[in-house]
Amino acid sequence: MTDTSETRSADSAAHATQQSRLHRLMRYLPMIAPVLLWTVPCWLLLHTGQHWPLPVTLAGTALFALGLIGMPLAMVRGHGRRQQDWAAIIGDTLLGTSWVLFTWSVLLGVFLRLALTVAGVGDGQGRARIVTWAVLGAATVLLTWGYAEARRVPRVRRLDVHLPRLGAGLDGTRVVLITDTHYGPLDRARWSARVCETVNTLKADLVCHTGDIADGTAERRRAQAAPLGTVRATRARVYVTGNHEYYGEAQGWVDLMDELGWEPLRNRHLLLERGGDTLVVAGVDDVTAESSGLAGHAADLAAALHGTDPGHPVLLLAHQPKFIDRAAAGGVDLQLSGHTHGGQIWPFHHLVRVDQPALAGLSRHGTRTLLYTSRGTGFWGPPFRVFAPSEITLLVLRSPQRPPTP
Repeated sequence: MTDTSETRSADSAAHATQQSRLHRLMRYLPMIAPVLLWTVPCWLLLHTGQHWPLPVTLAGTALFALGLIGMPLAMVRGHGRRQQDWAAIIGDTLLGTSWVLFTWSVLLGVFLRLALTVAGVGDGQGRARIVTWAVLGAATVLLTWGYAEARRVPRVRRLDVHLPRLGAGLDGTRVVLITDTHYGPLDRARWSARVCETVNTLKADLVCHTGDIADGTAERRRAQAAPLGTVRATRARVYVTGNHEYYGEAQGWVDLMDELGWEPLRNRHLLLERGGDTLVVAGVDDVTAESSGLAGHAADLAAALHGTDPGHPVLLLAHQPKFIDRAAAGGVDLQLSGHTHGGQIWPFHHLVRVDQPALAGLSRHGTRTLLYTSRGTGFWGPPFRVFAPSEITLLVLRSPQRPPTP
């Protein structure tokens, strides 16, 4: 028993150290990232043996320099104090474009050039130019496809989730999860309405939104969020805050969701009862809520479960997967989360895994607790999704006591 406790303590300390290093790195990222994202592909595509005509080299270098200067300026005007949507659209698009160019200029710049050398294809200049055109072609295809993926109505992902403590009366309960809609600078009111229409086709007992509704205040994004009021559920529509609510006006979003007919589960719960069985549906504020300085906002699982019967199974809404340690310790059966976007643009997936215990899908934590992490319904910032498709999730809860199918 002591050895197990010591092992867990060591694992927790190692995870804390890893997160501390990540947070230190994040402080310098806004200064380092733009330089790397624009200078590396510029160098690899224009100045590593291609010997382009001078006008091509000068024009290409000027474009990369313009991106290096323009992207941070647009991001500051778009996401800073001024909150200018046109600037945010430009900055976000340049960010996604530079990330894709950086990734594939490095990958193809190394591996394709090596493969061409081994195969004896062309001379040094010929191989360098092939790599450049391959990178530009791959980036164009991925950005075009990624934009279409980001703007489409998400596909529905369906799965059965078996909860050992769920009573037979609740077997087949249909839970629909949407999250990370991120209404923002690009007006997506029509997209929002189509998402809600899709949700309504699923005939849900419970519809959940696990936060990051939008970027900006509730009043500013009201038109895009308004279709959420049309969502139908036979039992309840419930919502918890995400970290992006605290970048804008969290209480305003809580109030708007309440106005639209959703029940904000701010460290509280409701009971879903059917066939003599009960499911506790609880929610907590995002883990960043306490540091926001807003009175009464903090993630408090004890408050959320106060007064519940410990024999009843618990479904918990928590925006970030990292809350799972507290959920498992508190006896939660199933936690629903978002936040990760499934990485959104590969290979950002690997950086997400440094900060979160799960990227997407269903995972087990401890002896009883399951975590479902959605890849998100919308997108944040860059209007692209590359190898990280969005989703609307239908989870059908299953009981071990359910009657056999005839």
